[in-house]
Amino acid sequence: MRLVRVGQAGAERPGALIRDDLFVDLSDIVVDFNEAFFASGQIASLPAAIAERENAATPIGGRRIGAPFARPHQILCVGLNYRDHAAETGQAVPPEPIIFNKAPNTLIGPNDDVVVPRESQKMDWEVELGIVIGSRSSYLADETEAAAAIAGFVLVNDLSERAWQIERSGQWVKGKSAPTFNPAGPYLVTPDEVGDVLDLDLWLDVDGTRRQTGSTSTMVFSPAFIVHYLSQFLALEPGDLINTGTPPGVGMGLSPQIFLHGGETMTLGITRLGTQTQRVIPASAR
Repeated sequence: MRLVRVGQAGAERPGALIRDDLFVDLSDIVVDFNEAFFASGQIASLPAAIAERENAATPIGGRRIGAPFARPHQILCVGLNYRDHAAETGQAVPPEPIIFNKAPNTLIGPNDDVVVPRESQKMDWEVELGIVIGSRSSYLADETEAAAAIAGFVLVNDLSERAWQIERSGQWVKGKSAPTFNPAGPYLVTPDEVGDVLDLDLWLDVDGTRRQTGSTSTMVFSPAFIVHYLSQFLALEPGDLINTGTPPGVGMGLSPQIFLHGGETMTLGITRLGTQTQRVIPASAR
């Protein structure tokens, strides 16, 4: 399944996408794709509901697409999780996952504008595979249990302000949590449709120039490993988002370095998870 939420921000309607451009409205049986929805296990009944409504599907047209799940309890992130990205930053591959968090209110739709924070000098892009948790997960026994706890996967852009992340004496969260810093979508894809999650291509363009090209095959820690690992330290709640790291080609890793200052357009995608397009808006333009 490819679950989507369509409509203006704060008033999205939950549904599913079929045949690329047809929207099946599920708002009569699902309040939202939120923590309660994932915790209930209702996702298992949706294929039948979608099939029943297929004849009533409508073109998604020019409607806004929101993030494919409601604001999560938490957004957790893994740093330096691609061997080739670690190399471009001059850092060693970590022996254990590097974990940090982003503010949950960074979440926006896949094609919404992203805003350069005030006084930002080093705003950067990061195409990433996101994991959405399907059930409360604490002290999972192994990676098999962890894989079963994953509701689906999603394309995300883990935007960063590098000066605040690296040069401001402390935790990465400062460079990760500005408003609009986590576009997600266009859809949440269930594991059965994703296939081999360690064989997905990722890419990102800025103003039509390819900046990032990678594959999940170069991940240091797999999604199942990450979910199991995190569950040993904290409880993952249904609907939580985990950003799993980025491949090489970030602005910080280029020579000379390139950063976002406003006026640019980013386009990015992952195999079977769709594409996003975001305009970069200076803070003064809001």
